[in-house]
Amino acid sequence: MNIGNHFESTKRGVIIRNIAIILILLAGISLFTSGCVSLGKDFPESNVSLIKIGQTTKNEIRKLFGSTWLSGIQDGELTWTYGNYDYSLFGKREAKDLVIQFDEKGVVTTYTFSTTDHDE
Repeated sequence: MNIGNHFESTKRGVIIRNIAIILILLAGISLFTSGCVSLGKDFPESNVSLIKIGQTTKNEIRKLFGSTWLSGIQDGELTWTYGNYDYSLFGKREAKDLVIQFDEKGVVTTYTFSTTDHDE
C-alpha cells in the first residue's frame, strides 16, 4: 500500500493537501508582490569625506563605518567593501558602496564611493 495514495484517498488527506497548496501559493504571491531584495548593510555615507588617503588607518575606518561587509585583496592590497543594495521589482532601486584599499601598514591608499542617488 502506498502511503501517499492512502492520504490522498482519504477526506482528511485531500484537505491537508489542498491547504498545503494554498499556503505555497500564498507564499509565492507574497514574495512576488513584495519583489524586494536587500543585500549588504547600511553605512554612514556622510563619513566618506573624512577619509584621507595616506593618513586614515584601518582602526579609524572601523570607527567611522563599523565592520566591513566584504573584505579581500585587490591589486595586491587589502580591500574592504561597505555596501548597501536594495532592489525592487516595482519600486526604486537604490545602491551605494564604498571600496577602500590599505597598504601593508594599514593606511588607506585609495577609495571609491558610488551611489545611485544623484544629487548633482
